Amino acid sequence: MDIGIDLDRVRDLIPRYDKPGPRYTSYPTAPVWTEAVGEDDLRAALAERSTSPLAIYVHIPFCRSLCTYCACNREISRDVSVADDYLDRLAVEAERLAAIGPPTRSAAVAVGGGTPTFLDPAQLARMCEILDRHFPALLPAPPDRRTGTSGAGSERSVEVDPRTTSRDQLAVLADHGFDRISLGVQDLSPVVQKAIHRVQSVGETADTANAARELGFASVNFDLIYGLPFQTLASFEKTLDEVLALRPDRIALYSYAHVTWISKQQRGFERKDLPDASRKLAIFSLAIERLCGAGYCYLGLDHFALPGDALCRAADDGSLRRNFMGYTTGGDQDVLALGCSGISELAGLYSQSLRSSVDWAAALDAGRLPTLRGWRLSEDDRRRRWLIQRLMCQNEIWPDGYAERFGETLEARIPDLEEKLAPFLADGVLVTTPSGYRLSAEGRLLMRSVAMAFDAYLGDDGPRFSRTV
Repeated sequence: MDIGIDLDRVRDLIPRYDKPGPRYTSYPTAPVWTEAVGEDDLRAALAERSTSPLAIYVHIPFCRSLCTYCACNREISRDVSVADDYLDRLAVEAERLAAIGPPTRSAAVAVGGGTPTFLDPAQLARMCEILDRHFPALLPAPPDRRTGTSGAGSERSVEVDPRTTSRDQLAVLADHGFDRISLGVQDLSPVVQKAIHRVQSVGETADTANAARELGFASVNFDLIYGLPFQTLASFEKTLDEVLALRPDRIALYSYAHVTWISKQQRGFERKDLPDASRKLAIFSLAIERLCGAGYCYLGLDHFALPGDALCRAADDGSLRRNFMGYTTGGDQDVLALGCSGISELAGLYSQSLRSSVDWAAALDAGRLPTLRGWRLSEDDRRRRWLIQRLMCQNEIWPDGYAERFGETLEARIPDLEEKLAPFLADGVLVTTPSGYRLSAEGRLLMRSVAMAFDAYLGDDGPRFSRTV
């Protein structure tokens, strides 16, 4: 299936666009947040919120072994009992947070890590009971008399490592309402797996996906990464063959972030044939063609889903959003995070918890909320965030929609906008439409660079990010 990407044209653009830039899972991005925004700000935001349902994120930091590509917050241990103390504190944190502000239900729960299935079945059950006690699930709406269908209730999703996940663990999660599962796959080439210290067979992946479906999980997602050491077009096409044979409902295809100043274990990847920007783009373009040719919809920057999936519906109706959990269907839903390093997003506030589980536990033991840093959004932040969200989720810049929403022209907010957008128009990254501008097929591969045009916090001396290509 030809989706219209001129890869030769994109290669010509690489020298101008391959530079460090944010992934825009938030705006402003986390590196500019400050420790001056802390526990009192989180308390105030919770006290001021309405009774509208929350999305809950739970961070489980533990992994049994280190995957050397990973830049996530994780702690390596083979002793599952360390999770007991962690769950003790998680219960305290949940109780403390739930007591601030009006009672509310959870419209969604996402559990990530680390490796949530580091927890054994009894520990997983305890985690679920903590959530149910303090943030009970939103019940489905009564059936519509005309159609007989019920409105959506809570959606619960969990990240799993097929190497450490048993059917008993999945059964516990299914019994507690989890209906979406995301399998860490990354790459199925043995050469690549050895380089990233994550050896995982196709059989292990298939067994976990099949068990989840048999237990009633409505959606199975695979996480893949392009740009890993020793990855080639031929090797990744074989991975795609094996993935498509298992037919996951969703696929998240992330660009490998080479951030050695954060993840020291990535040092040395350059000596393991780390793909350059040109090869990364070729691999990504191949994946887009193969996945779209197999019937998947290409959503946003790095997500794909089968038609009829909630992500596709959200893209169609404009409710698709991007946050620290990737692309979501929750619209402008508040997110409350539990666990070390978790990030809450509450109307005008971002709040991140202490990264170390030891520091996080110590703060809770001292009677505090374990806040590390955060950011209160200014009015300018809100408006620029709306523009970046629109670009990342709907692939467009919509001046009339902006003016209608905020009561000012886009040029009034960003006087040099025409100058900022001119190179993208000249390069064919953006094309004009009757309602504004839209990313071209090639531009969708470079959308992070376009989003940077709306970012007021970037500068030569600013924080370092992974490269945009």
